Amino acid sequence: MKLHTLHAISVLCSGAFAADPGTANSDPDPGRGATRQPPPNDVRADRAAGLRPKNDESGNGFETLFDGHTFTGWEQKGNWVIEEGAFYRKAAGGPLTYTVKPVPDDFELRFDWKVSKGCNSGVYYRPAQYEYQVLDNVSSPYGENPRQAAASLFFCMAPSKDATKPLGEWNEGRVMCKGTVIQHWLNGEKVIDFDYTDPKWAEEVELLRIRGADLKARGGKLWLQDHGADVWFRNIRMRVIPAEEKLARSEFTPMPIPPAALEKEKARVQKMLKAKKPPVKK
Repeated sequence: MKLHTLHAISVLCSGAFAADPGTANSDPDPGRGATRQPPPNDVRADRAAGLRPKNDESGNGFETLFDGHTFTGWEQKGNWVIEEGAFYRKAAGGPLTYTVKPVPDDFELRFDWKVSKGCNSGVYYRPAQYEYQVLDNVSSPYGENPRQAAASLFFCMAPSKDATKPLGEWNEGRVMCKGTVIQHWLNGEKVIDFDYTDPKWAEEVELLRIRGADLKARGGKLWLQDHGADVWFRNIRMRVIPAEEKLARSEFTPMPIPPAALEKEKARVQKMLKAKKPPVKK
């Protein structure tokens, strides 16, 4: 082959594989190789504390009730502090109450909670005695009765199982209420699902009525209980459940009440009933 022919082939090949001048410096993945800027300090601090981003779940209608840094929208008597992005009940003094607006009639509430050893606390979400129980099931004496255990509707409905994490770890709580249906969730598992107008739950509903709850009541304030022990809450958010949304229902069987715990419960009920009776006039 002649030298000028080899030269022509070389020129053609180099032209075929040469980069387009308009794209010579382009990258199919513009982010690849680029220096990414670290998130702001407050975002990194929130992540380290286990806090969700402020816009997390906002597309589903959730509203953040606690920003992880301030008591804006909340009232207390000075016994609660903010520690590592969480509300921390540090001393005796009373509950921590959300005052911006009442809890909607139909709603979903999500929050994280952590207890100290033997702790008994709760999240109240409707007037009177609607309480999502927060408890150290192992060390608290209340743990002997499932109707008083973590994630129970306290003194009414026991969860279907103990889904708590070991002491010192964060748990994820969730409450969904629409119409006459109440659901409690714990660490991603639905542990309560009942309609309080269903006759099969009449005994449990009566217990709550004796305790002081009006199951038809709505419009209460959300508050976190101070029951004498250290407890932490974070990532508190809530949304209104729209009229067209239906709750996913499932069969539900509450944990059985041990005989000894049941006897104590009956004694407590009698004490409550006796206290409600008007004094006899002499």
